[in-house]
Amino acid sequence: MTSRGKEEPVASDFVRSYVIAGGRALPPADALSLLTLVTIAPGRQLPLGASPEVAAIWELCSGGYLSVAEVAAHLELPVGVARLLLTDLTEQGHLLRREAPPPAQAVDKRILEEVLHGLQRRFA
Repeated sequence: MTSRGKEEPVASDFVRSYVIAGGRALPPADALSLLTLVTIAPGRQLPLGASPEVAAIWELCSGGYLSVAEVAAHLELPVGVARLLLTDLTEQGHLLRREAPPPAQAVDKRILEEVLHGLQRRFA
């Protein structure tokens, strides 16, 4: 406030997460993992009246698959908020998603040793 009692407008680029999320609760953690890949569905157009965050997601994901973590990092948004926006777009049919790849299976140590010895015989 100023000395005369008038409020001055606050200029800031910072927007609170609950404003971006529309006050809604974040989706459950298993809804979209950090490694889930998302991209724009073929033939889709940016929804009318899309928020700046949705427009930024649209621009990012139109180039191909990105992980949820990458989208959140590029937009500098909390992961939960990014997951909420991505879930909305997925449910509306605007995004395709590909589940995270399964974790690598451990290979038998004996097989790795045989490969190593074969390479050593061949190139040593």
